[in-house]
Amino acid sequence: MVAEGPLTKEYCRLCAEICEWCAEQCEQHDHDHCKACAESCIACAQECRKLMA
Repeated sequence: MVAEGPLTKEYCRLCAEICEWCAEQCEQHDHDHCKACAESCIACAQECRKLMA
């Protein structure tokens, strides 16, 4: 990632999409662990999107 390889942005995009999907799934449940997972996934997706810029 630091070396900005040719697939860095694609890797970050994929990671963000996976995290956003996971957050959507977890947000559908009312369990505390699902809420915590969704929050973590959203935070991860946001950081991945920042790295794409």
